[in-house]
Amino acid sequence: MSRADHDFSQSRALIIDGHPTSRSILAAQLRDLGVGTVVQCSRIADARRHLEGREFDVVLCEQHFHEGNASGQSLLDDLRRAQLLPFSTVFVMVTGEASYTAVAEAAESALDSYLLKPFAATSLAERLLQARKRKRVLSDIFTAVEAGDFDQAARLCLVRFQARAPYWLYAARIGAELLLRLGQHEAAQTLFQAVIDAQALPWARLGIARSQLEGGKVHQARRTLEVLISDDPSHADAYDVMGRVHVEQGSLAEALETYRMATQLTPGSIERLQRQGMLAFYCGEHAEARKALERAASIGITSKLFDLQSMVLLAFARFRDKDGKGLQRCADNVRHVLERHASSKRVRRFGRLIDVLVLMMGRQIARVLGELRDLAQEFRETDFDIEAALNMVSLLSELAAAELQLEEASRWIDSIALRFCVSRSLSELLAKAAGAHAPYAEQVRAAHAKVTALAESAMNHSLNGEPRAAAKALLAHGAQTQNTKLVDMARMVLQRHADKISDATELHSMADELHARLANAALPGLAGGSRQAGGVALRSTPETTGSPPASTPPTSPAQNDPAAAAVN
Repeated sequence: MSRADHDFSQSRALIIDGHPTSRSILAAQLRDLGVGTVVQCSRIADARRHLEGREFDVVLCEQHFHEGNASGQSLLDDLRRAQLLPFSTVFVMVTGEASYTAVAEAAESALDSYLLKPFAATSLAERLLQARKRKRVLSDIFTAVEAGDFDQAARLCLVRFQARAPYWLYAARIGAELLLRLGQHEAAQTLFQAVIDAQALPWARLGIARSQLEGGKVHQARRTLEVLISDDPSHADAYDVMGRVHVEQGSLAEALETYRMATQLTPGSIERLQRQGMLAFYCGEHAEARKALERAASIGITSKLFDLQSMVLLAFARFRDKDGKGLQRCADNVRHVLERHASSKRVRRFGRLIDVLVLMMGRQIARVLGELRDLAQEFRETDFDIEAALNMVSLLSELAAAELQLEEASRWIDSIALRFCVSRSLSELLAKAAGAHAPYAEQVRAAHAKVTALAESAMNHSLNGEPRAAAKALLAHGAQTQNTKLVDMARMVLQRHADKISDATELHSMADELHARLANAALPGLAGGSRQAGGVALRSTPETTGSPPASTPPTSPAQNDPAAAAVN
């Protein structure tokens, strides 16, 4: 090892352990190694704040804690998926549990090391030195990733893997993640398979499923995951990815059951609690939704991992339970965030939605109607996305269930549904959001049928040898409804029959411009985190943006650094 590997004088270390004696021993061992700064904390919540607010070179984390269901594994999972651990950080899990399976899973997630108590100072030193050497040897890969040069980083990984150079297996894992990031799903799957052939590891098998899913092979991904979960029922990341499969297939009840399993395995995970709570809300399991979302808020409201959308759904749950004080707390929490991020349109929307619920709780009907009509002005704006659509449908449905009479509401539901019914899964999600008022749910499903009929009618022109008429019809319907499915179908027709359409280039330009203007209709946070489940966080240097994340909670000690340094 180089002399630099042994020099810890400029290093910062964080010790996370609920036992004072154990913390003292670990701190003494680190100082004996020459570590310059040693920070100690006894709770996961405190550790999360430290790690979100600054970078550490070394983290020593106990696996088990007495605070509720918190665990070192849950902390590591959340930080890894949110890409809050830089490559330079050495994360070591410390545990007294002799179960190899549990410890190996933690080590695999951390990709650094683990230690079984009791251990000698020499063992700790050896693990830290090994981890630092690996990071130095692979520094060219890490440097390329940090610079956002994913092509170069992937090439370096593949060279190391093919040459079976030192740390080739680690390089293969990073390389496969980079290929997924670059959209090269088949190449990523090939590399994951090569890892399996060399050494059958659960993360590589999960990588196969993720590659299949990213490549649109949803059914294959499901089969791969079913085998993986059957062989290893405790693999929490596999449930994350399976939950995404269920959501994208429109099987929300199955997705909820899958997310329940992931939460049971890691009950202290903020992200998993939020996904369970969100799915439970849309599936009509409001008691479960409230419990999971309140749990996520109680352990994570000061964390960058907490998504303020959870507070909106919690407000709906408290409104339904006629919990005025709890609803007001939701409004206050969002207002505190808005004070710091006044330019965030997303947070303003959240605040206005919850304020409408507060007004309705106080039976201030005239003000409720005024606020709703103001909110309706945003329905056709380009940044009115699927999250905003789901929240508005939920709001209108809850108000209708509370016997608010509003003539425009039915028309608004139609407008939102025609825009965002772009797939079976999103249409069903919108219908579930309208679950408090059955007529609105039926309107959403009728809108999905109408979009399908419009598409089929237009495509009949293409089948009859009139592709230009098909493209024109799809573009007209797409512009009228703002439905990206119809616009994308027009682009497909224009690409496939370009040689038969005299003004194909002009029409294609119109379709591209329309597509670029429309808001993204991707699935919201129900499945977002699972895109990184089981993967290495490829955190590059973030770009400076003018819009801080909406999820920064009130009274957070990290509020001076609201921008999360993560690339999704």
